[in-house]
Amino acid sequence: MSDNTTRAAALLADHRDSIDRLDAILVYTLGERFKHTQAVGRLKAEHQLPPSDPAREERQIERLEWLAKEADLDPEFAKKFLNFIISEVIRHHERLQR
Repeated sequence: MSDNTTRAAALLADHRDSIDRLDAILVYTLGERFKHTQAVGRLKAEHQLPPSDPAREERQIERLEWLAKEADLDPEFAKKFLNFIISEVIRHHERLQR
């Protein structure tokens, strides 16, 4: 194996280690986020509030698009990601209201 190949393999391993750590952070962060949205859902159910808040959702999407640009992440990808999360949260909130 050449020195270049050895260095490339080491860099690849470093990148993969970073990706694995970041994946863990994402999963634990989403878990924490859903704990809070479930608490919101219970409050909404207790007080007969609607399961979704379109105005807040729109503000959150705009905020996430701005954050994505700041982070050099494709804003369309960020928007799709947040829309997916919001739809899951609303689904949970609707289930709590039944």
